[in-house]
Amino acid sequence: MSSDQYRRNAQQARDKIAQLNKDKGRLATKRATLTKKISDANERAMKTTSASTAKSKLREAERAAKDLAKVESDIGKIENKIAQESKKLSSAEQSLAKEEIKESKKRESQAKKLAATTKSRIERIDSTLSTAVMDIERLKALPDVIQVLFLAANPLDEDELRLDEEVRSVHEMIRKSEHRDSVKLESRWAVRPLDVLQAINEVDPTIIHFSGHGSDQDEIVFQDEAGNSKVVSLDAIVQMMKASSGKIRLVFFNTCFSRGQAEAVVEHVEAAIGMSDSIGDDAARIFSSQFYSAIGFGKSVETAFEQGKAALMLENIPEEHIPELFVADGLDPEWIVIVQPETKDHQ
Repeated sequence: MSSDQYRRNAQQARDKIAQLNKDKGRLATKRATLTKKISDANERAMKTTSASTAKSKLREAERAAKDLAKVESDIGKIENKIAQESKKLSSAEQSLAKEEIKESKKRESQAKKLAATTKSRIERIDSTLSTAVMDIERLKALPDVIQVLFLAANPLDEDELRLDEEVRSVHEMIRKSEHRDSVKLESRWAVRPLDVLQAINEVDPTIIHFSGHGSDQDEIVFQDEAGNSKVVSLDAIVQMMKASSGKIRLVFFNTCFSRGQAEAVVEHVEAAIGMSDSIGDDAARIFSSQFYSAIGFGKSVETAFEQGKAALMLENIPEEHIPELFVADGLDPEWIVIVQPETKDHQ
């Protein structure tokens, strides 16, 4: 039962008690009148010398006494009813007090929950605003033009790869993208290990793209002075990224078995892509060209990565599970945008 119902019950009991007290008051007045009437009749009967008068007064006193007895009975009944209503009132008031305490605690609990919910919402809004501000600041800091450094090695003692087809396809897709003027592709061929640092210093790239052979020991295969294979270890690759320009944001290992390399270098760059297994020429070409097309349209790294996988599926090349994307701790690939969309002033 609610506090309102207990409150109504208590008020009804008070109203009944008030009415009963009024009735009792009227009977009390009648009792006083009858008591006086009896007293006066008895006194007259005692003082009169007439026997008939005395007898009449005594009968009058007797009738008044009967009426008085009835009044006393009625007053007793009313007092019983007052006692009963008083118990109802007391019970209703006790129940009301308990219910009001219960409802007060419930309101207090709801208020605390509401305050906690409001605080949580405010914190989420603050966090969202903070993230948005940081994202806006990152977008403001993006260069008008990014450099993609394409490093290719095709040693004579390894199976020949169609790396020229890959770079041609990447270049074509960038050229057809919306923000083509914001992406510049620089390529280096027959790359030797020390050529990498030289090229990084010359180009100052935002993205480094390795294309060629890899080993299942997390190594990249470059060329030596005779044009044959020369492997570079994972540790050397990580140190190379650590010692390179701070402008590098993404490293793309379009080489076989390069998953471990990609996972390791995100300690020094925002994102990296590697291959979990060997990958065919067509798959490597189609995936990378679609990736750079999306980057050229101002898409995020995650969207570009997913579009590259979709391109493989659309071409019925069952290797979409091989490319893997890694990002540095605390970063969301959906918010990593490398090419800033051109403003109207730049168009």
